[in-house]
Amino acid sequence: MVANVKEWLADFLAQGLVANFTTLAGFILALFVLARLMSQKKAPANTFAWLLVIILVPYVGVPLYLLLGGRKLRRLAARKTPLAPTLPGQPGAPSFYAHWPVAQTIMAAGAGTPVAGNRLRLLTTGEEIYDELERRIQGARHTIHITTFILGRDDTGRRIVRLLAERARAGVKVRLLLDSVGSMFIGGNFLAPLRQAGGEVIRFMPVLPFTSRGSANLRNHRKIAVFDHTAAIIGGHNLAEEYMGPLPYRKRFNDLGALVEGPAALLLHEVFVADWSFASRRPPGPLRAPASEAAASVCGDAELQVVASGPDVPGDPLYEGIISMIQEAEESIWIVTPYFIPDDVLLRSLIVKARAGRAVTLVLPARSNHPVTDFARRHYVRELRQAGGRVMLFGAGMMHSKALIVDDRIGLLGSANFDLRSLFVNFEIGLVVHSEAEVRAIKAWAESLLHHCRELRTDPTKRQRLPARIMEDFSRLLAPLL
Repeated sequence: MVANVKEWLADFLAQGLVANFTTLAGFILALFVLARLMSQKKAPANTFAWLLVIILVPYVGVPLYLLLGGRKLRRLAARKTPLAPTLPGQPGAPSFYAHWPVAQTIMAAGAGTPVAGNRLRLLTTGEEIYDELERRIQGARHTIHITTFILGRDDTGRRIVRLLAERARAGVKVRLLLDSVGSMFIGGNFLAPLRQAGGEVIRFMPVLPFTSRGSANLRNHRKIAVFDHTAAIIGGHNLAEEYMGPLPYRKRFNDLGALVEGPAALLLHEVFVADWSFASRRPPGPLRAPASEAAASVCGDAELQVVASGPDVPGDPLYEGIISMIQEAEESIWIVTPYFIPDDVLLRSLIVKARAGRAVTLVLPARSNHPVTDFARRHYVRELRQAGGRVMLFGAGMMHSKALIVDDRIGLLGSANFDLRSLFVNFEIGLVVHSEAEVRAIKAWAESLLHHCRELRTDPTKRQRLPARIMEDFSRLLAPLL
């Protein structure tokens, strides 16, 4: 009997010590996570959402934050090649717009200066951008460097891999950088033809197995293709059938891209070099070696500012540039985006401009490919409409384009959506267009979208039904975490 009591007491003490130790360790870890959360420069809504999850369900919130919650990685930024690069060999043609407020704001936040002497051509259909991509791949003589978020396991993806393999077999140095989450289901067999031909494929920040290089939430959403350092394609297109292909496709997204030739193409290549060097753990020197002064030669009149934004940039140049563009508006603001989940500053800036009589036009897909974001955007759309903004719903399929045009004198295109993830979490790339001829071309493209749009006419003050209100509120709560 005494032996049984002693055994029970020993088990109780052991279990109690383990339980107490686990509770104490969990409490200390939660304090650490909260301290880290409060020290990061997150939007207030984002911080509040994480606080609720960590405090109310700590056993879920703490590990989830450790996995997904990071935003800025100081060590990553320190290790990576600076993303406000200068042109090698020569400074490039000086830009007339380098001292304008928007350009100055972007430079102060961590991006480079505008450069003149470029040629810019918009690519407005999936067939057009695929034809240009294929033509540039086949015509490359020295290097093909491509980074993408999604490589599709479809006819478009297979055809691009085959084209890249052919050029690698011909002696062209081919490097393909894939985001490990966006291209998660692309296996080794799919990429084998390219690797066997001598091409290189690297995955950006793998999450399986977990690495210590940062949060699994930090994804490379940049889309850049650079050919022989002299020409680059930038925009929102992934390398998949939904975005591009040689033939029309009924379910293809409407997207916007651009072909850039001149000094800005070399600056876009510098962004690729930084990402590749980080992902491959190799020095950037060999990738820069083939670049020559000829790559930065003047070939047009477009004045462009390459803006990389994300965890590897100390500030938020893309976000601050957008705010600056809106605040500088004197006549009109056009925003084209698939997802509209702004932070308070961006939303209030648009509302103030709309109330001040500026013509604010927001073009959204009538129904996006992510229903939760459609619910989440309702509050922001309603607020903007109440202030006098115009909301146009694109009905000819999914609209995946991203652009901002202000006063027909400055524009922005690239990979970033107007949502919290693109503006504050992802690795993104943008191209600010300062020259008026090119801005007018972007504006003409945006106006052409209206042929497929209907204006949102519902009464913004009308009370919604309870299920819709619940879904909207729930989506807004999740928005900072999406």
